[in-house]
Amino acid sequence: MSSPLIDRQVALEAHDLPTQADLETWVAAVLSHHANETRQELTIRFVDDAESQALNRDYRGRDRPTNVLSFPFESPPGIDLALLGDLVVCHPVVTREAAEQAKSLRAHYAHMVVHGTLHLLGHDHLEESEAEAMEALERDILAGLGIDDPYLPPSPAYRDSDTEDERADA
Repeated sequence: MSSPLIDRQVALEAHDLPTQADLETWVAAVLSHHANETRQELTIRFVDDAESQALNRDYRGRDRPTNVLSFPFESPPGIDLALLGDLVVCHPVVTREAAEQAKSLRAHYAHMVVHGTLHLLGHDHLEESEAEAMEALERDILAGLGIDDPYLPPSPAYRDSDTEDERADA
């Protein structure tokens, strides 16, 4: 399998975003679990709270910023393109969640990219059985990248926090 082709877009000032190489590694890890998938092109855009909130409101009816939004590409009939779609990742939300959940920013970003890419491939978590299957796949992919289970509860030092480890919101 060739490397995925990722258009990395940065729409905010931030110094701690994932690199192109990080994104390619994480997306390739997802695609390695989908051997028959030929689409390997996607855009990953890093945004601020305002852009995330506007997109979440306009496309999902939720008027708040969110960690990751997935926009699968729908090819017109008769046109075969290698496009998976677009991921929009809100840097401030991902940064806050990583701190609240006592996770490294890099590990949380990997989880968001894996989660979003799985959505682009048609996975979902609307039903409990779908959620369990998707989370198991996320755990497997992330473990292969050396990243701990993202759904484990926060460490004891963070258990008194008002936050919960929520599913990615894509």
